[in-house]
Amino acid sequence: MNSYNDDFWNALDELVNNSEIIIDRPKGTAHPKYPDFIYRVDYGYLKGTSSMDGSGIDVWVGSGEKKIDAIICTVDLMKKDSEIKILIGCTEEEKSIVYETHNETQFMKGVLIRR
Repeated sequence: MNSYNDDFWNALDELVNNSEIIIDRPKGTAHPKYPDFIYRVDYGYLKGTSSMDGSGIDVWVGSGEKKIDAIICTVDLMKKDSEIKILIGCTEEEKSIVYETHNETQFMKGVLIRR
């Protein structure tokens, strides 16, 4: 089973390494639909990829070494969807922030899976 796990992380590495990271919601900016929500970690997507919502695969990019640290699997009850978001270079504090962000309302829940 560990070889499958390694293959999963290696596939994510390849996807990230061959995609441009677009940070469209930098740390400190407000969410476009929910102005009271301020991003505490850079948030964006991988250009040229697609996710369940039809947009690019979401990424959280932290202040550490730019390698994939973890993923967060989310369920959004309002949108009735689920997806993964890739954490790149996130410190332990930033991982906690991302985890809390995806669990602070009754409508969205997330599970953090560390590499």
